[in-house]
Formats: sequence, C-alpha cells, structure tokens
Amino acid sequence: MEVKTSLLDNMIGVGDMVLLEPLSEDSFIENLRKRFDHNEIYTYIGSVVISMNPYRSLPIFTPEKVEEYRNRNFYELSPHIYALADEAYRSLRDQDKDQCILITGESGAGKTEASKLVMSYVAAVCGKGQEVNKVKEQLLQSNPVLEAFGNAKTVRNDNSSRFGKYMDIEFDFKGDPLGGVISNYLLEKSRVVKQPRGERNFHVFYQLLSGASDDTLKKLKLDRDFSKYNYLSLDSAVVNGLDDAANFRTVRNAMQIVGFMEDEVQSVLELVAAVLKLGDIEFKPESRCNGTDESRIKDKNDLKEMCELLGIEQSVLERAFSYRTVEARLEKVSTTLNVAQAYYARDALAKNLYSRLFSWLVTRINESIKAQTKARHKVMGVLDIYGFEIFEDNSFEQFIINYCNEKLQQIFIELTLREEQEEYVREGIEWTNIEYFNNAIICDLIENHQNGILAMLDEECLRPGTVTDETFLDKLNTICAEHQHFESRLSKNSKFLTDHSLPHNCFRIQHYAGKVLYRAEGFVDKNNDLLYRDLSQAMYKANHSLIKQLFPEGNPAKVNLKRPPTAGFQFRASVGTLMKNLQTKNPNYIRCIKPNDKKASHIFTDSLVCHQVRYLGLMENVRVRRAGYAFRQAYEPCLERYKMLCKRTWPHWRGPAREGVEVLMADLPVPAEEFSYGRSKIFIRNPRTLFFLEERRRQCLQDLATLIQKIYRGWKCRSHFLLLKKSQIVVAAWYRRYAQEKKYQKIKSATTVVQSYTRGWQARKLLRELKYQKRCEEAVTTISAFWHGTQARMELRRLKQEARNKHAVTVIWAYWQGTKVRREYRKFFRANAGKKIYDFTIQRIMQKYFLGLKSNMPSVSPIDKSWPANPYRFLDGVHTELRRIFHLWRCKKYRSQFTEEKKAVYEEKLEASEIFKDKKALYPSSVSQPFKGDYLEISKNPKYQKLHSAVDEKVLLADVVNKINRANGKGTTRIFLLTKKSVVLADQKTGQVKASVPLSDLASVSVSTQSDGFFALRLKEGSASAVKGDFLLSSEHLIEIITKLHRTGATAADSEQLNIDISDEFLLQFKHDKVCVKFIPGAPKNGNSVSCKRKNNRLLEVSVPTTA
Repeated sequence: MEVKTSLLDNMIGVGDMVLLEPLSEDSFIENLRKRFDHNEIYTYIGSVVISMNPYRSLPIFTPEKVEEYRNRNFYELSPHIYALADEAYRSLRDQDKDQCILITGESGAGKTEASKLVMSYVAAVCGKGQEVNKVKEQLLQSNPVLEAFGNAKTVRNDNSSRFGKYMDIEFDFKGDPLGGVISNYLLEKSRVVKQPRGERNFHVFYQLLSGASDDTLKKLKLDRDFSKYNYLSLDSAVVNGLDDAANFRTVRNAMQIVGFMEDEVQSVLELVAAVLKLGDIEFKPESRCNGTDESRIKDKNDLKEMCELLGIEQSVLERAFSYRTVEARLEKVSTTLNVAQAYYARDALAKNLYSRLFSWLVTRINESIKAQTKARHKVMGVLDIYGFEIFEDNSFEQFIINYCNEKLQQIFIELTLREEQEEYVREGIEWTNIEYFNNAIICDLIENHQNGILAMLDEECLRPGTVTDETFLDKLNTICAEHQHFESRLSKNSKFLTDHSLPHNCFRIQHYAGKVLYRAEGFVDKNNDLLYRDLSQAMYKANHSLIKQLFPEGNPAKVNLKRPPTAGFQFRASVGTLMKNLQTKNPNYIRCIKPNDKKASHIFTDSLVCHQVRYLGLMENVRVRRAGYAFRQAYEPCLERYKMLCKRTWPHWRGPAREGVEVLMADLPVPAEEFSYGRSKIFIRNPRTLFFLEERRRQCLQDLATLIQKIYRGWKCRSHFLLLKKSQIVVAAWYRRYAQEKKYQKIKSATTVVQSYTRGWQARKLLRELKYQKRCEEAVTTISAFWHGTQARMELRRLKQEARNKHAVTVIWAYWQGTKVRREYRKFFRANAGKKIYDFTIQRIMQKYFLGLKSNMPSVSPIDKSWPANPYRFLDGVHTELRRIFHLWRCKKYRSQFTEEKKAVYEEKLEASEIFKDKKALYPSSVSQPFKGDYLEISKNPKYQKLHSAVDEKVLLADVVNKINRANGKGTTRIFLLTKKSVVLADQKTGQVKASVPLSDLASVSVSTQSDGFFALRLKEGSASAVKGDFLLSSEHLIEIITKLHRTGATAADSEQLNIDISDEFLLQFKHDKVCVKFIPGAPKNGNSVSCKRKNNRLLEVSVPTTA
C-alpha cells in the first residue's frame, strides 16, 4: 500500500480548500465531488476537516491506519479524521492545552460516527494497562446505551441522534484517560408520543420488544407485536440493515460494562415498558349533572398493568388523569379534565417520564465514568450536536436547534479568527483585519433578555390571562417587525410588500445558513412543557425504586408553587454554559456533509451539498483562511521537500533550516511579496506560488529520476559484464580440467587392458603346469586305491564266512532248546489254562474300563453332577465308589482356593441353610445375596463416628431395622449393631444408644414361616435387659441377622446355644403383659408391603401379602 509523505503528494483534486484556485462555490463543490468519487471523503480547510458520509464501509479505519497517523504532522499525510484527532491529543498531552472537537452537520451527515472514530482513535493511541483499559472500555461502551435511548430512525438517517451530546474526556499528565463527564441537550421527547411518517420512535422500544427473552417480556407485561402499541409507528418499524435483537444484547452488555447493576437495568426496562403502556390508555367522554364534560378511561387493563409495573395504586393514577388541582396560596381548586385534556396529560406524562429517565441514565453513566482522583486533569471535549435543520414544517424544536447552531457558528468564526491572529502574532507576521459576516445580530434577535424571541416567548407563557400562539406571534410582530433578519406576513404588509409564501401563522428568520420559515403553532405549549402537579404527586407515591428520584417535585412535603423554568430558558442557559466551556478550550472542527438524501453510496447531489456548504459557512471559512496567507509550513519540512530546486541546498544543507529556506527562495523567481518569514514557518500568500513550487519540484524529480535511471543502468551493465567475464574464466578452467581428466581416463584404460592380457597369458601357462602335476598325482592315487580295495575285499570275504559258521551253530542250539521247553510246557499248560485265560480277560476289561473313564472324566466343578455311564454291570460298586472319591477330591481342591473370609461366608450360608431351608419362605430369595455385615460402613461414615466410638467391640453387623411398637403396630427406625458380646439398638438421626442387650441375656429368637422380615428377640426372665420386655423388629436382611446371631451365640464361651423358633404364632413379654404375635397371609396392598395392626391388648396381627 502506498504511503503518502505529504498532503500534496498524488493529490486527487485539492486536499486543502485553502489552496483551491480559482476559489468559487462551483469549484468548491466540484473539488468535493472529485474527491468523493475517488473515495477521498476527507478534505481540509486549514485545520478544519470536512467529512463526507460515504454510506458504506471503507478500508481507511483499520489499526494500520491508526499507526500510520500516530505522532505525524497534521499536513504530513492525506486528509483524515485521525490526523485531527492525533493533533488534538498530542496538543493536550504535550502542550497541556485543553481541547474540544466540535462536530456539526445536519441529520444523516455522519456526526455520531465521526465522534465514535475520534474516541476510538484516542483510545487506541493513549496508554495501556488494566485500569486504563477499563476506563477506555467504559467511555466507549457509553455510546451504545445513549444511542439506544436517544437515537431514532428518521427519513434522513437510520440512526439519527435526537439529542445533543457533549463529552469531556479527562486525562492525567501522561495522557492516559481517567474518566469523563457527559452533558445532554434538548432530547426530542415529543418523538415519544408522535413520529412523522416514515420515522420511528427511539430505538430502545423496538430493541426491547425484539431482543428481550419471553420471560423478560412476560415480567414486563409486554408483547412482541409492535401493532399493539399506539406510541410505535408501524410503517417503519423494521429497518433494513438494523438488527434490533442483536442491538438489544449489545446494549445490555454495554450497561453491564459501564457499571449498571442488574436491578437498575430491570428498573429502566420497567419504565420503558410503562411508557409503552401509557400510550395504550384511551379515554371516553362523560357528562356530569352540572353540564360539564369529564373523561373516563375506556379499558383499565393497560392502566392496571402499568400501575403494577410502577407500584402505583390504580385509583390514584386514574384520578390524576381525570382531575387537575390548582393551588393558589392557601386555596386548592380541583377541576375535571375533558378528553382532549386527558390525552394531553397522558402524553405529557409519557414525555416527561422518558425525558427524565434519559437524564437519569446520563447522570448514572457519569457516576461510573467520572475520574476518581481529584488532581487537575487535562480535558478533551467532543461535541456531537444536531446540525442546522430546515424542514417543510419547522416548529419549536427546529427553532431551538438552529439557535444553537447560530451560537456555534458565532464561536467558530471568533475562534478561527482568534487562532489565525494568534498564529500571525506568534510568528511575527503583520495582522490585517478581515471582513466577514458576524451573526451576532441573529443571536441577539433570539436570545436578547429584553426583546429576544425566547424572552418574549417566556413572557407570554408567564403572563396571566389567555395565552395562545397567536398572541405570541402578535407580540413578535410588534417588537421585531423592524429587525432586518425577521419577517412575518404582518411586517411585510406594513411595508406594502406581498409575500404569499409566508402564511399568517408563521414567521421567518434570516439565519446565517439561509431563511427558515417557522410555524408558531405549538411554541407556547412546548415552551411551557407543563406536567400537572397531580401526575407528579401520583408518580411520587409509587413504590418503584427509580420513580421517586425522577419526580422529586411530587413530594407533598416540598410543594413549590413557583412555576418551573420553561424549556427555552433551560436550553438558553445550557447553551450559554456550553459556550463558556468551549471558549476555554482549543477548538478543532469537523464539518459533516451528507452527499445525498437517499442514504446511498456513490451518489453526489450538487444542490444538497451546495445547500450544506452554504449554511455551514465553509466558503466564508476558506476566505477567512485565505485573507492573509493561504499556506504556511515549518522550515524543516519545507526545506526537505523543495531542497532539490536549488544547487546550494541540494543534496544536503548543513546550516539552520530557516537560512536554507531563505537561500532556496532567493534562488527561485518568486516575488518577495508572495511570501514572508515567520519565526518557525514560511508563509505563502497565493496558492499559485505553492503550485509553482510543486511544478518545479515535479520537474526536478523527473530529472533526478532520469539521472538515477542512467546511473542505475550503467551500474547494471557494468555488473553484468564483470559477471560474464568472471563466468568465462570459471567456465574455461572447468573445461581444461574436464579435458585433462578425460585424456587421463583413456591412458589409464589402455594400460589396464595391456596389463590384463599379460596377466592372462601368465595365468594360463601356470594353469597348464598345475594340471599336468595334478594328473600325475591322481594316477598314483588311483593305482594305490585299487590295490587296497582288492586286499580289503579278500579280508571281508574271509570274515563273512567265519560269521556264517558261528550263526549256524547258534540257530541249531536255539531250536534244540525250544524243542525241549515246549515239551515241558505242554505238560504244565494243560493243568492251568482256564484260570490263566480268565485272569487275562478280566485284566484287559479293567484296562479298557479305566482308559474309557479317563477320556470321559467330568469337570472339576463341585456342582457338576455328571458322571460317565457304567459299561459293565459287575463293576457297579467300583463305579459308585470312584464317583464318590472323585467328588470328594474336587471338593477338597475347590476348598483349598478359599480365603478365610470366604470360608466364613460359606459357613454362614451353610448354617443359614441348616436353620431356614424348607422352614422359612423368605430363605430362597436370600441365597443369591452375599452377607455383607456392615451395611452402614459405620467405621468410615462420619455421621456415625459418635456411635462407633461408644461401641468398644468389633461390629459384626450394622443395619437399619424397624422397632415395632406394640401399642399401634407402627415401626420406628433404629440402627441394629451386633458385636461378639451384645446387641445394640441406637437412634438413626442422633446416633444415641437406646438399648444394649448382652448375648447371654437372649433366650431365643422367633420368626415366622412366611416371606416377612419380622423377628423377635426374646430375653431371659429375670435378666437385667428384660425390664422393658422383648423386642419385635423387622429388617430386609432377616436371614443374615438371625444366622450371625446364631453363630455368635454358639461361639461365645459364656452363653448357651441360641434357640431359633420358627412359627407363625408366638408369645412376647412386653413389660408386664404377654402379647401374641400372629402372622396371617393377606392380599397385596400398598405396594406389597407387610402391615402390622393391633387387634386387642393381647394380640398383634401381621398381614403378609402372598405372591402368585
């Protein structure tokens, strides 16, 4: 990307209008158009920035651009808003001068965006740090909140500021932001109750209905449908490119960052909802018996919902809408309101409620962003205020706005001239007075304390008797008729002039920006801005946390009969304070212009731009700047830019910069009256002189470029030749080396061939000699071998003959011995042959049986009952015994794998089987359940730490049981603990021991035959534990509890075998009475649970549900 090093480099049109030649309105507009068509939206008038709204995003506001303009001279780069922001910030930081940036222009010209760009630039270039970043973020995030509540869609702008904003940003000595203070001016509160066609109400209403959650809307008693609310216009409810739901989330997040509490946000939303509800309240007329008309509310539902939101009694607010109380000294007069007056009261309340809410928001934001330290601060003010407005129908709001712009134009001319004069004095240049139009006469027409329009309007509002807009206009005609900037139909007629464009109920003022026709209708009411005291007092009675703060005048204890100041008086005072504030600061101006009324890019409407140029006074501003010297520049950059125009200053000047510039200008054909030397700058009177310097510089640059090209091309050719020469030497050296290597390889190859032939001949000769020698040796060996073979074969034949002879003798002897043995054996075999055959047969059958048993052996699992079938009947006993021995062996092998704990569990299971099998219906379901013992983990659970420490012995079983009360049959939860010596019952919640029974005091345990979990601990008569009687308990682990009791009682040395009584009916001793417990089967009820009921003093009946 090309970086410009001067305002004059590659300039499209003229970057500074002071240099425009020739200067006329047409050339001014044409220059703006040319730059706008090339996306150059910024143009200077000296230090004033003209900003054209492009109506689209441009790549000129990136972080790279911020760094490009950071700490650069104002005229060093092409015109940009960042240059003005940087100049203001550096002046504040380095020169300790308070700054203000005045942004003006009509609605839709981009004032709000310009103020955001200034603030974002200052935030980007100032210091860093956690606290500094927090302050910057709060300052930046205050914008979305104020835009939501103070901006609206108009026919000219989709995000038009309907209030004036002035923000003072406070900095410390390092230039880091400390905080800020925001002032607001003249919120257009009439927009709350009525909007012109094609426009919307304030953004926050649409954002709330579009972006709030369903739960939030339900709490606020609102509906998403815009058509249900009279205060919301429907023809422009949805704006293209504006996402109200997303903006609502942005506003909520911004309020959180700024420092709003959640309850404050909710209170604000409730007041916004209340304003919407106010608009839906409608009235109907009623006639009283005395003939007067009064109003009544048609549908009280909206009034009820509004009162619920604000915490007001419905009757109080309803009366305030129907009656008006007027106090005069000690008298109170109550009058009824007709329908028109009721609607006026409703709208006045809505406007005041919203206006005061907006003022409270500004105050609340100021509390969050104000500087915490009390040391002196440097201040930069940013003024974003409505521009001059000329509509078809202009009323009180446009009059006030244009008055403010008159004051700003007045201070602009004064400060511009003062700045120009101060610079001339500072540089030692003679100052000449400049003729310009002074609009002080217009300001005096409006704000004069005796005969000014605002003073007469206040006088009419305070005058007793009938006061109307017509009486106000008559007064203007009487007092201002002779003023040269005031016109009305009556004043024209008095001068025998006829102007049909001037209606009877209007007056016209000749502003600096042109003539504006004002309709007098509504001036008195809007200036009064009257809210009935009854409504103020009704609002003060609200229970809402915020309403009492907004309506302090409603406090009955502080009734003030003095009439409140008028809107015009308040605004005049605010403007006066603002002007005094701006007078103390160094001004910086941004003049915003919108190129067309269609809010479209690439469209430039000459008439519209010309109109804005006129009422902004830009041509006059250029003339003021050009009245003395059109261009000025510091000596160093001037010398650096034009030093090539003089041989004595090119390429380097060794002396002071001013002397260099004097030498340079003396060498050029420029008349002496065209320039002057200041203390630090050179001043050029006519733009033609500057353009002459630029043309000479361009020619010199072309000559220098040609010279540089010539030198560069010569250097390039020489370098190329030297490179070729060096390359030729290298190539020749490499070629010679290659040729010698190739010749050497040929000689080497020939030598190798000769050597190989010689060595081959010598090798063949030696081979022939060796072959001959080898054949001689082989012949001798062959003859020797044949000889030795003959000798060996003869010896072998002799040895074989001897061996055959010996074998024949042995065979004959063996046959003889066999014959003798067989003769003897025949005698013995005939006597024992049967027994021998039987024994052999039995032995073979047993061998076959055992081999078959081995191959069909069952698994080693003790529960495997399979066994091979017996193939022989005579082995039945052996077969059965072997099966028994094998089962015992595999059981022993299975038991050898058990740990001591597992053995104990199986022993308990075995003992449980002996006790309950085929006796207790609950037993089969307990077989598959392992005995855990400590179900409560009493040693690990901190809840039972106290109980565990109270029991000295090891706990064998811990479980929760129900202790049955014999009085009513109901159960009480108890903790059941079994140790080696006792049974303990404790409270489940507190862990307190309720009973401890030694095992030696247990006589027996009784259970039923059915599937219930009841068991009775029967105590020995006369024992210490038998005082309170036996215990009837129920548990889900009955089988385990009884088994462990039985085993523990059997192993205790000092106790007898515990008797287990299994019966459906048994007697228990409860204190002095014996009670019979009887178990009966019953139908399933209450989830198949066992129920226990007391039948009489001697019988407890337990109903056990039967399962199919």
